[in-house]
Amino acid sequence: MMRRALSRLYGAAAWRRRRWYACRPEERRQLRRPVISVGALSVGGSGKTPLTAHLARLLLAMGERPAVLSRGYGRDDAVDGVVVVREAGRIVGRLSTAGDEPWMLARSLDGVSVVVSPDRYLAGRLAEMHLGATVHLLDDGFQHLPLARGTDLLVVSPTDLEAAVLPIGPLRERLSTARCADAVVVVGANARQRGAVAERLSLSRCFGARRRLGAALVRAPRVKPGEVAPGTPVFAVAGIARPERFFDDIRDAGFMLRGARAFRDHHSYSPRDSARLQDAARSVGAQVILTTEKDWVRLESMLPLALPVATVALALEVEPADAFRVFLAERLAAERSNAA
Repeated sequence: MMRRALSRLYGAAAWRRRRWYACRPEERRQLRRPVISVGALSVGGSGKTPLTAHLARLLLAMGERPAVLSRGYGRDDAVDGVVVVREAGRIVGRLSTAGDEPWMLARSLDGVSVVVSPDRYLAGRLAEMHLGATVHLLDDGFQHLPLARGTDLLVVSPTDLEAAVLPIGPLRERLSTARCADAVVVVGANARQRGAVAERLSLSRCFGARRRLGAALVRAPRVKPGEVAPGTPVFAVAGIARPERFFDDIRDAGFMLRGARAFRDHHSYSPRDSARLQDAARSVGAQVILTTEKDWVRLESMLPLALPVATVALALEVEPADAFRVFLAERLAAERSNAA
């Protein structure tokens, strides 16, 4: 009973905060370049960061110079001010001051700036003035209301429709808040399910997102570089919000999953962890330790391990692709026209 009451209070407080900003647009700071926010109603594991990476590559192909603005959650060294993790042409930051997700994006998005700060207005102004940004991607930005945005993309899963607000369930806001978004991106659903989600959330613009698992690439010494073939006995490691989904993806890709170990999201690996992982993997006859790209950036300093370590990249592809590209182009054009 107490948790249910707390859930109602949490949802009401989040709604009042959103309404406060909606009634006072002058309180929201405005960057000079268009802002596309990628966010979610649920905590962790929704697909926000893979969608941000997909958007960054799409915007590059459209001739833009995108900058990813992140708060840098879970940084080991949360320095004050703004941290430039990547300029368009090179990485200039460090994992400890960037956080694992911004660092992962910086290493995989050539041509994209990545900037970290709790104050994403300041991060955006720096990206505009010194990094040549023409458009901003606000990673995990649906609840970051102090910054104005021209486009709000909301990542949802069909399971969100039956979820409750914190602390009972995983939702950070009431489900009805979804109508504040400009479009919804439904992950892991067919066309019929996407339509049902859009109708339930009262949103007319709805796109799908398909999860695509890349090849397993060896990243550690002691073995010849290359891909790990399906059928190989592996031990999976994941310190992400929903590790069981990664383990299911590994099985579906045809790998022989001999064992797995899950850690909390953003877990900082220690030498003791690496020793235990090696022992566990060898005890079940695994030939490779298989992990996510997000975990790899936190495991890399532990190398070399007794077993080779390989990573599997997760990508999201929005569909229908042509309609999504047109939607983005129209939103950018409208924001620039309004700012002129």
